Amino acid sequence: MDLYLKVSLASSKLLTKAYSTSFSLGIRTLDASVHDAIYAIYGFVRLADEIVDTFHSHDKKALLDQFTKDTFQAIEEKISMNPILHSFQWAVNEFQMEHELIHAFLYSMELDLTKTDYSEEEYKKYIYGSAEVVGLMCLRVFCQGNPDEYDALRADACALGSAFQKINFLRDIRSDYEERGRVYFPGIDFNTFTDEQKRSIEADIQLDFDAGLRGIGSLPKVAQKGCLLAYEYYIRLFEKIKSLPASRIKEERIRVADWEKMFIYFQLALRK
Repeated sequence: MDLYLKVSLASSKLLTKAYSTSFSLGIRTLDASVHDAIYAIYGFVRLADEIVDTFHSHDKKALLDQFTKDTFQAIEEKISMNPILHSFQWAVNEFQMEHELIHAFLYSMELDLTKTDYSEEEYKKYIYGSAEVVGLMCLRVFCQGNPDEYDALRADACALGSAFQKINFLRDIRSDYEERGRVYFPGIDFNTFTDEQKRSIEADIQLDFDAGLRGIGSLPKVAQKGCLLAYEYYIRLFEKIKSLPASRIKEERIRVADWEKMFIYFQLALRK
């Protein structure tokens, strides 16, 4: 079993590196003691996201239903023949992650199969399930069994995850609408999206960012650099988006160049 777990964790790491250069860099700045669990979380999240967003030639509802069933069976039985799920069940059981977080995440993924617009309440619930709970899973790992520390940092971790997700929505507003017919922001029509509406969304994101940054300063040392790297990357992306009119982000996907990502990474990696 030890060898199978080792191979499964290596599979999650391989998947992470293949799908996300930015996230992989972030993990490298975390303490090595938490690497395996964070790779396991990302692998699980990535598979679910791929089912709903890219597996168009298959029955995505059936795939997600089976994935959900397999996930909770793996957690209960502490084994899965899917190495990504075997890694994830190990992380869930090892760090005592609440099953509610997993249910909330999979619920948001299920919404992506059919839902294309959101009320304010639905929007908040979607962001909680798609982003905030992922941050809370990671926080369970970072706190390594300290419930008081976890409870104290929970709200700020949610705020940071929310900020990241809302920036993703702005960055991907065109592809979400044109490729999937989705607009996540309540009351927003892609075709008439205005600068004023954009500024209102950005003000909301800034509030989340401020709370998230406060939380990073209180994180355990094993996590501070990695989370600060993610913050620095997203704040740079956010500044780029804020500097442009709504018409521009409707035309192209704004990104942080690879050299900028590496510059941020090396700056943080060299810090004591």
